[in-house]
Amino acid sequence: MSLRQWSRCDRTDEETVITAIRKSLTAAAVVGAVLAGSAACGTVEQLSAGKKLDEAFENLAKEKQISFELDLDTDARSLKALDASSDPEPGEEMPDEVADLFSGAKISVTVQSRKPIEESGEKDYVGMALKISSKDGDLTEYRVIGDYTYIRSDVDTLGKAMGFPVPSVKDLPPEASGLKKVLEGEWVKIDTKEVEKTAAEMGTEPAPEPTLDAKTQKRLLEALRRTIAREVDFKTAGGKDGSEHITATAPFRTLITKFLGEIRPLAKNLPPGMELPTDKDLEDAPDTEVTADFTLEDGELTEVSVDLAKLAENAEVKKLGLVVRMSEGQAPTAPAGATELSIDEVLGGFGAAMTDEDAFLEDAA
Repeated sequence: MSLRQWSRCDRTDEETVITAIRKSLTAAAVVGAVLAGSAACGTVEQLSAGKKLDEAFENLAKEKQISFELDLDTDARSLKALDASSDPEPGEEMPDEVADLFSGAKISVTVQSRKPIEESGEKDYVGMALKISSKDGDLTEYRVIGDYTYIRSDVDTLGKAMGFPVPSVKDLPPEASGLKKVLEGEWVKIDTKEVEKTAAEMGTEPAPEPTLDAKTQKRLLEALRRTIAREVDFKTAGGKDGSEHITATAPFRTLITKFLGEIRPLAKNLPPGMELPTDKDLEDAPDTEVTADFTLEDGELTEVSVDLAKLAENAEVKKLGLVVRMSEGQAPTAPAGATELSIDEVLGGFGAAMTDEDAFLEDAA
């Protein structure tokens, strides 16, 4: 298999996975954001649970470093069923290898800032680390420290998990020698400003994220609190080793519809690209109850889990959840021995490899 074919397969599988789990992950983000607010009125238990969650999130926002692990709590069979329910085109169904890969995938993230996270802007962040792992091992790791971006990938593990061979180092053409360290799974580093400059020149630099003014943010938060106070049911329970569990339950479509109704008067204050869906757009959204479970230890938030299986509305989807685990973590550091590559070496290496397909032919039989 050539590098071009390998890259095309990689993109196709990635698009398949994104199509299959996009709705569920979007739902998770919405549910997590909505259920993480505080209850403004209700029973004593509601007040107590809402206040504890408020305090836990406020404490988290005051930290200068946050580490968390995101786990897609599912199995390969459920992912295949979820993919089938999205009616993929013939030949674009999720491969078994991809379903198995994502069923055990974990994403670990650490961000470090000079200021508390709630006060931080882009220029305040001094370090970031992201690692994607599977049950077969680490797949790729990415760090931004100081002036450099560091990258390491286990292409062999990735190739086995995805079900196709990867290019061999010995078959690299001379022009692609810069890729040797990458394919060997070693750390390489690239000047971050050089990457940004090249992205801008190629027209691939991402557009600035839409922002909200402070007044609109405050009004949105007030609308969120009112909606949660009316629609969300909070309960508390003790856990192991003195931990405390707070569950927040609400019917999904009702919750989202009510919240959007509260904020529609603010639509004119939203930046471009943040248009609100209409009530008609939400008619097909499931109205089953969704529960988010928050674990607190000594008042600190340590885990959030959301069960999404019911939102799939597919009896074959038995297990589908999203779990976020918080930890103290370690400050991101620059890996020792990283080989510095220029962006020209990276792009030139891939270009040379992709035009010399005969050198990358593998016996895939």
